[in-house]
Amino acid sequence: MTEWPVHARISGPIVMIGFGSIGKGVLPLIERHFEYDKARFVVIDPEDKDRKLLDERGIRFIHQAVTRKNYRELLGPLLTEGGGQGFCVNLSVDTSSVDIMELSREVGALYIDTVAEPWPGFYYDSKLGPEARSNYALREVVLAARRKNPGGTTAVSCCGANPGMVSWFVKQALLNIAGDLKLKFTEPKTREEWAKLAKKAGVKGIHIAERDTQRARQPKPLEVFVNTWSVEGFLSEGMQPAELGWGTHEKKLPKNGHKHKAGCQAAIYLTQPGANTRVRSWTPTAKAQYGFLVTHNEAISIADYFTLRNGRKVMYRPTCHYAYHPCNDAVLSLHELFGQAGNRQPAIHILDEHEIVDGIDELGVLLYGHAKNAYWYGSQLSVEETRRLAPYQNATGMQVTSAVLAGMVWALENPTEGIVEADEMDFRRCLEIQLPYLGPVKGYYTDWTPLTDRPGLFPEDIDTSDPWQFRNVLVR
Repeated sequence: MTEWPVHARISGPIVMIGFGSIGKGVLPLIERHFEYDKARFVVIDPEDKDRKLLDERGIRFIHQAVTRKNYRELLGPLLTEGGGQGFCVNLSVDTSSVDIMELSREVGALYIDTVAEPWPGFYYDSKLGPEARSNYALREVVLAARRKNPGGTTAVSCCGANPGMVSWFVKQALLNIAGDLKLKFTEPKTREEWAKLAKKAGVKGIHIAERDTQRARQPKPLEVFVNTWSVEGFLSEGMQPAELGWGTHEKKLPKNGHKHKAGCQAAIYLTQPGANTRVRSWTPTAKAQYGFLVTHNEAISIADYFTLRNGRKVMYRPTCHYAYHPCNDAVLSLHELFGQAGNRQPAIHILDEHEIVDGIDELGVLLYGHAKNAYWYGSQLSVEETRRLAPYQNATGMQVTSAVLAGMVWALENPTEGIVEADEMDFRRCLEIQLPYLGPVKGYYTDWTPLTDRPGLFPEDIDTSDPWQFRNVLVR
């Protein structure tokens, strides 16, 4: 595009918390698509290695960490200075999303984040059990805040690529499948109607199926964790227990699977780290592949959103989980990490767009178990196209930053919706904003199942009566 649309006006200050790989990528999108007062745009980060980008633009930078002790006195004045409605764009790690979200709503500022993040120490607290360290627990805190203060100023929770964009992909994919099956239906308007359509279409479950093929110019050095996005973020979620939305078609829990004692009851967890848990999945480029069952908010929120109840009884729910094959350097980094009993490498490195030779981030949703077997729908964004679209990011980052853009526009257009998740937003409007940044967005049917070509040379404990049992997906 040679002319980029201005989607909305931000009348008050913009406070961006965090200026890592995603913050840097969101910056040019804010510049392109919003009218705002640059004098009231401020970025806060404890690291200042990229502040030159802000200094060149005359954007104020505060070289400071946002902490449990200072967040109110630091953020409150910044979000209200000069009148208008402020916007808090939280792209940080080690800050409590729900605390900052509640403060933003108290002062009437809009809010968005990409993950339900806790204060430091949560992810690695050995005194907490796996259930307490889960994304399920973090999401329940956000839901409790919504129940306590319903409505009010909009705060968009967990709106990046995944969680975020993939929830919009699920709805579009479901409509495509229902249409191809020639089902009689009208497009759903409520979560109950969406759940009824998924049940009618015969969808047993959903993989957030991703393959990152981006290759670095230089091979990964020993004792360095290399990734195409936040290493801190990946390690944090990777060391949480593996989690998945638990569908009604499943026959039995895994041996180390556990249900939660409270909350929405839409998910289970395994007593093992997600980044060391392999599952079988499928994407169009790689075809059949192993992915890591890393915990993500969308695995729980999608399963919860598509739950169909009769009173208190659950009549239908799809299984839902992440199946992530990161870039090859990140896979090697994980093997090195877990080979050393989970002890982190002394150095980390995020590959920027200049260090990557080629490759795509193929991120989509695989809806399976219906009459056409399985259908993948998603983005196949290359690093080459990313370079043409916007600066300061690779393909992985662009899928996240463009979802933040879409969430910001939706919040400005719907400023009094209270605390919302991506599943509850207008998926058509959000994708309309985001699609120019996603490269090819396509759908593919496949006849692959987790039992394809199995068993091989050795006997396996598999359920041949239903290839889509999680028992067949999990690599033991």
